[in-house]
Amino acid sequence: MFKIQFLKPLVVLSSLLAVLATHGRAEEFYVDPLKGGDDKSGSMAQPFATVTKAVNVANALTGTGPISIKLAPGIYALSDKVMINPVRTGTPDARFIIEAMVMPDDPQWAPEKMPVIESVSPNNSTNQFPHSTGFLVAANQVGFRGLKFLGNPHPAVTFYYPITKEDKSLRGLEVSQCYFISEKNSVPIQGGIWAHGRDTVIDHCIFYNCRNAILLFENIGGFSITHTLMYGANESAIWMGPVDSEFTFTHNIVTGCHYFWVRPENSTPAYPFSDCLITGNDFYTGFYTRTGLIPTPADSNHRFTETNIVKSATVKLIDKTDEKLPRKYLNPASDSAGYGLDVGIFTTPKGK
Repeated sequence: MFKIQFLKPLVVLSSLLAVLATHGRAEEFYVDPLKGGDDKSGSMAQPFATVTKAVNVANALTGTGPISIKLAPGIYALSDKVMINPVRTGTPDARFIIEAMVMPDDPQWAPEKMPVIESVSPNNSTNQFPHSTGFLVAANQVGFRGLKFLGNPHPAVTFYYPITKEDKSLRGLEVSQCYFISEKNSVPIQGGIWAHGRDTVIDHCIFYNCRNAILLFENIGGFSITHTLMYGANESAIWMGPVDSEFTFTHNIVTGCHYFWVRPENSTPAYPFSDCLITGNDFYTGFYTRTGLIPTPADSNHRFTETNIVKSATVKLIDKTDEKLPRKYLNPASDSAGYGLDVGIFTTPKGK
């Protein structure tokens, strides 16, 4: 009798600890479009087939702890927008990350191991105007890492955005080591990232021939753009709304764009730019107005703080010259101006 009474609290305590461990644990799901199935468990041995299935399952998780969705090499065709709105959002450790299984800094990485995400959806949003979006971020602390985003070839789509965040009260979007590659005649990208909300972090990314690379509009203070290449934007590399607090813009290359940076009409903000190569663009800054973009007067930039900004140089990128993509394709070549800024998808020095 004595033994039974003594064991009962231990059983209750063990059960409670098991519940708590489950409540706060990290969750990982795996996706493989070649070997997976959406009727499987999403484990490494039994991966899902689609990122949509993985996100939907992850969204429904209760408790606390980070969520990671790891994508195997392959092509991920999104037939509709994928909404990230997990039940777990709001807790300090509730990160929600979608990332490559093999990241660019891994010695085993090669271009063909990078997950490719392309939308084939018609317009799937009427927020502000009809457009198509790939991932709709509707939570705090969401990240994308090591992915290649292509455009949307659907003939009915004029404006396509691979990553959007509509709610200006949300914060903590992170995009790192990603490609955004557009071709205006076949798979166009109107804007690589279109986001409201504070504390957006964009690091070691490449935006290539997107109409606009990065669009940040409402409640956007505290953001950071670093070690990133913005090339060939035929509208503007950066499209910026009112900024109400400090931000970081450093170690970037912006070249071959129509505008480097556009901002609200007649605004004279105090922008800090440092250690960047901003060269070969049609216009340095511009205003966006009801009738379109216009160049800013020279004296409208008088509050800028520019430290080590190079405005006259030639940028050379590593391009495909044979049948196989080179490991560092679209990253600055070793003999390019700005090579020492460590711009590109590799966080290790110069992609070694």
